[in-house]
Amino acid sequence: MSQPDPASSPNPPAQGYVGPRSAWAIFALLFLVNVSDYADRYVVASMLGFIKADWHITDAQAGWLMGVVILFITVFSVPASVLIDRWSRRKMVAIMTGFWSLATLACAFTTNYWQLLIARSFIGVGESGYAPGGTALLAAAFPERQRARVMGFWNVSIPLGMGIGLFAGGLIARRWGWQHAFGLVALPGMVLAVIAWFMPDYKTVPPPPGKGVVRDFARDTKTIFGLPTLVFTFLGFAMNVSVTTALASWLSVYFERTGMAAEGAGGKYATGVFALVLVGAPLGGWLSDVWHRRNVAGRLYFPAVTSAAAAIVLFVAFFFPGQLMIQMPLLGLFGVLVTCFIAPAAAVTQDVVRPGLRAFSYAMCVIVQHVAGDIWSPGIVGWFSDQWGLAQAVRILPLWGVFACGFFLLAARHYQRDLAKVEKVELIAE
Repeated sequence: MSQPDPASSPNPPAQGYVGPRSAWAIFALLFLVNVSDYADRYVVASMLGFIKADWHITDAQAGWLMGVVILFITVFSVPASVLIDRWSRRKMVAIMTGFWSLATLACAFTTNYWQLLIARSFIGVGESGYAPGGTALLAAAFPERQRARVMGFWNVSIPLGMGIGLFAGGLIARRWGWQHAFGLVALPGMVLAVIAWFMPDYKTVPPPPGKGVVRDFARDTKTIFGLPTLVFTFLGFAMNVSVTTALASWLSVYFERTGMAAEGAGGKYATGVFALVLVGAPLGGWLSDVWHRRNVAGRLYFPAVTSAAAAIVLFVAFFFPGQLMIQMPLLGLFGVLVTCFIAPAAAVTQDVVRPGLRAFSYAMCVIVQHVAGDIWSPGIVGWFSDQWGLAQAVRILPLWGVFACGFFLLAARHYQRDLAKVEKVELIAE
């Protein structure tokens, strides 16, 4: 009698492709790279006042300094994810980290708005492959039962990077000029890119026999969007990310315009809000894993509940502009709640697809979240700010959180059925 093929085992592997010590070393490196990613992306947000004063741009134009990064992440996520799944995760992470770091450095040498906009677009090109590559590596390095928790701890790096970018940008801009901030935050990523080239990776899982790149892409896209769990999870992700991206882009300026901070000093209050997100990401991963063990669909019920709660808290907070003692605790609670969804939602993008599609699955999530959400959210808040004032414009944000709740509830209805279809593959280290 022939022995069963481990690659088609009906049960998921108990461990990842490396031992626990190596898995946590990979985690630590990817954590630091993600900090660099978000610091480089968000450093501009705390300097918008200085850039506007130098170049006399509108709020809508200022919003696009963030939006253009997200636009180019969206455009290049698919080709990057194909290379990740079919070539090498570690090499792509290293190359793209170096690329976005050099693009951030280039921002320091721009002399007008359009040059800065172009340089920021190249940051988006570099960042397009990191989230899919990092997610695929972590999903493979750790066992499935820990997946949401690991994603939760990894996503602590997002608010940490945002906070560093916001704090450093405002501080450096006040002391030495905003161009210097771009140069300084670019340096760590260059070092991390070299280290990433040498981290452990797993052997690429070959795709099913195909008929060329175009047809293979069409087949894989049909697979991803044929899973209702993924479609609704992507949309829930999009609604929440549109809220956090718009808020991160404008919160520093909001504090300055409502009288809570002097020009260039709003970043320290915004950093305080996003620092509390450090609690939300790992807490969301841990609690959703607990719910997942008791009810498989709990991995999606949890982000539905926290998305609704975050929307309610944010709605109340914006009725107290300039009132530090009332608004900051509410925004802090929002900061905890708003990223509770990230870890379980990211885990779901890996749960319901075979390993050879994991980077592609997360890339599709990135594309949907940007096209349906945060490409336009900073710009649209800027446009409404030009019409009504920023204190009124930000009040549209909680509505997107309500939509997120609804999408996650719809995803939960399909999760168990889609999970049962997944082929289990044992991964082997290179």
